[in-house]
Amino acid sequence: MIALDRKRAYAIKRETVDLILEVSKESFPNEFAGILRCEKGVITEIMLLPGTISGSRSALLRLHMLPIDYTVAGTVHSHPGESDHPSRGDLQLFGKFGYVHIITKVPYGRNCWKAWDLDGNPYHLEVLGEESTSS
Repeated sequence: MIALDRKRAYAIKRETVDLILEVSKESFPNEFAGILRCEKGVITEIMLLPGTISGSRSALLRLHMLPIDYTVAGTVHSHPGESDHPSRGDLQLFGKFGYVHIITKVPYGRNCWKAWDLDGNPYHLEVLGEESTSS
């Protein structure tokens, strides 16, 4: 397997975290799902894939819609509950695609997210950038 889809990230931009949390909140009670893009080890943005299906119990990414993009580092999705731990389905996806995966949880505040590696282990991401004034 080519290592390009296993791009490691050591940090994420504050504005990217804020965007992820806002989109998660706006999608509630449905799950939101997207792709994480990384530049020089820093997650800088999320990519939304056409055809993504979101429901109250899951979100389905149509990975075949993903363009060839060597900046992809992993996935992000929201849980419409109080758990930011990966489900069995999440772990299956993690093992097949990307290296870092972010899960958000209710109420989608600043501390309502966690990063995981491809094996489902907690993964530390440093948050870079100034504090946002949005809540």
